Amino acid sequence: MPPHLSADRPAAQPPGRGSVDALITQTRQLKGDVDAVRRDTQSDAADPQERWQRALCDLALHQLNDLDEHLAQLRDGPSPASPAPAAPPADRAVPPAPRRGSLLSRVGSAEWNLLTDEASWSGELYEILGRDPAAPPLTLDELPSLVLDEDRPKLTAMVTDCLIDAKPIDGEFRILRPDGEVRTVHMMGEPVLDTDGSTASMWAVLRDVSELRRSQRTVSETRDSLQRHRHHAQSERRLAVELQEAVLPPWRGSLRLPHQGPKTLDLAARHLSSSTSALIGGDWYDALELADGATLLSVGDLTGHGVAVASGMATLLGAVRGMAMAGTQPGQLMSWLNQLLDATVQPALGSAVCCRYRPETRTLTWAQAGHPAPLLFRDGTGRRLDTPDGVLLGATSGAVYAQAEETLEVGDLLLLHTDGLAPRHTGADSVNRLLDLAPRFGGAHTAQDCVRLVVEEFGESEREDDACVLVARVLS
Repeated sequence: MPPHLSADRPAAQPPGRGSVDALITQTRQLKGDVDAVRRDTQSDAADPQERWQRALCDLALHQLNDLDEHLAQLRDGPSPASPAPAAPPADRAVPPAPRRGSLLSRVGSAEWNLLTDEASWSGELYEILGRDPAAPPLTLDELPSLVLDEDRPKLTAMVTDCLIDAKPIDGEFRILRPDGEVRTVHMMGEPVLDTDGSTASMWAVLRDVSELRRSQRTVSETRDSLQRHRHHAQSERRLAVELQEAVLPPWRGSLRLPHQGPKTLDLAARHLSSSTSALIGGDWYDALELADGATLLSVGDLTGHGVAVASGMATLLGAVRGMAMAGTQPGQLMSWLNQLLDATVQPALGSAVCCRYRPETRTLTWAQAGHPAPLLFRDGTGRRLDTPDGVLLGATSGAVYAQAEETLEVGDLLLLHTDGLAPRHTGADSVNRLLDLAPRFGGAHTAQDCVRLVVEEFGESEREDDACVLVARVLS
């Protein structure tokens, strides 16, 4: 590997894609040059120097393959890991040992003469195995003493196949160094045959691949962790969506209330999902005919995203429905809703507006908790209703919520919404944009037409948060 690519170089800014592509091109050109030299060297050459030259070319090609793979990962990002190819044999001339932590491997060589029972090791092999350079090299019978118990059968089988059946050695095993450190070693070698065809000696290249394998495990574990996180997020989203669909009103499109007798309200609503978050938020809308003939209208938003927030939203919406059905007025309802949220195990903040409409008097009684006020459109103009006092739900214990009344007229249009309706706009700006729709609302025939106008104005894409809009049109 060129010096400027060494892992020992001080940390620098990550290269751009063009720089990485250039490095990949250079690496592949170098691989071609080395491979050309390798092809000119006979694999069964009698000259040991030529045989070792070919082994060194094999090692260089393997190192360049590693570099090519890592550069591709740097350019393309994490991809499914594949097993690393086995390291080829190396030359007797051993490159300088890299510092600890480098992906470049220490490479040592050894030869065992079976006729004289002599062994010779390179100095680098002593470094790899943690042996004293003054000590004699280990024989083939002694070599397994350095290997972990569970890996010894693998080494024994490789050596036996090489000596008896003249099979090349190509495999990995773990050694325990005298300092107690476990290292992973890749061994590749061949038998050297005598004139009568028997095995006279065996040479091998041993490569310390500990850092490379550790790096590969890290990449693999990181990829697996990302996959688990992605799967968890997908499962959580599915659950949150199912919970949301189960809780929000069963009607879709438009609704007219009351169910029995003359219709007094034309209703339509829409839930708009975030385009930037994979998780579901806590926005809701609701319209419900109450036991005394009144109609409940509400929208709200619980902060956060995910299953826990969707579950909290379901709890709040269920409480709103239950208390409204029991006749609780909006101001008191908000106080109890705040108390409920304050008592939950997981603290959260929420905003809501709750309206109770009595059709016989066309009176709207409403309260809010840190939420945008309803907008009233009449005769081609729009205005925001005067807001009674009310803090965010869960912000403080014992909060008191005021309520206000408004008398509506036939043809009036009431619009309730949550904060995320207008992406990249402040609350005042989004309200003004809604009020500017008054002339177009005047030409709409149904509440559903009005909801479509709102969606057209604010869109469904590039939304940072979930949002809801609810429109109620007074019919009589």
